[in-house]
Amino acid sequence: MTVLALHGARIFTGERFIAHHAVLIEAARIAAIVPESEIPRHAQAHLLAGGLVAPGFIDLQVNGGGGALLNETPTADTVREIAASHGRFGTVGLLPTVITDAPSVMQKAVAAVGEARRQGVPGILGIHIEGPFIDPERKGAHPARFIREMTAEDVRWIAALKLGTVMLTVAPNKLRPEQVRELAASGVIVSLGHAEASLEEARAALSSGARCFTHLFNAMSQMNGREPGMVGAALSDAASFASIIADGHHVHDAAMTAAFAAKPFTRMFLVSDAMPPAAGGPGGFELQGRPVRRGNGRLELDDGTLAGSCLTMDEAVRYCVKRLQLDLGETLAMASLTPATLIGRDHELGRIAPGWNASLVHLDDDLHVR
Repeated sequence: MTVLALHGARIFTGERFIAHHAVLIEAARIAAIVPESEIPRHAQAHLLAGGLVAPGFIDLQVNGGGGALLNETPTADTVREIAASHGRFGTVGLLPTVITDAPSVMQKAVAAVGEARRQGVPGILGIHIEGPFIDPERKGAHPARFIREMTAEDVRWIAALKLGTVMLTVAPNKLRPEQVRELAASGVIVSLGHAEASLEEARAALSSGARCFTHLFNAMSQMNGREPGMVGAALSDAASFASIIADGHHVHDAAMTAAFAAKPFTRMFLVSDAMPPAAGGPGGFELQGRPVRRGNGRLELDDGTLAGSCLTMDEAVRYCVKRLQLDLGETLAMASLTPATLIGRDHELGRIAPGWNASLVHLDDDLHVR
């Protein structure tokens, strides 16, 4: 069997940097990391000529990309296009994301992801269902007419999904603790977001099995001295994870810096929340019949509400390292190992180590994907 040897670049294993070594790949898995002087003679050597080899990015919130949008056209071909578009920017695994919509649309989106996985579309780790069980007070770009309360049938349907990872964003003040417990017990990753919830309500959901917060700071109750809200719940809870959109539009730099200081990189992770303009798509699009405009890097509805992003994961990494001056290794972990840990795939994704998937990205010295 052919052994591929990647050499000539620094290696980030997911935990540390190594120079003057080669990554050996056999049968789509990492076989070994060896000094360049020990590359086997029979290996097919590939000289990378500088830069950095790192674990490929994992994005757990991807609405669209390359002009495609899951809500608009919920088909396996759409899922394939989204994955391929973001794959060109270093994302090796993602959760196609469907936001609050008519029940028929959300069911078709679930079926589309299931079909894409059956077809073997690379990188489809499962699905992120964002809504419709959210708080109208913090709906963001989600259409109010489709927001509703969760029923027992909803719980049964979502808990029974067999799509790999199923992440569900819900408002903690709109679900009962027993609903959260049942979903979590079935393996659903319950994430808290889109809610004007109190600290106590968020903590009750965490105690019932919720494990994550969706796009920290955005569409959630903010923190102040006497009412910490959902932001305070996220930053003060050591066990939970939180995603963040690092594009300079969704969260102020100072707020991001404070969040990264309060919560370790092992529990913070980057997401794109990408829409069709991301990853090479056209500038404008429609979201459930509403025009979305792109300007100065922002995607907005007519009333100025942010409607996702045009971000790719490599851009988020560059923003954290170059603009926020975060540690490169910690940033790369937030783009790969930390989300892999949340979804229980850190035994095969997020590291360059023997036995792990050979799901890699080669970056140049400016952190652009080569």
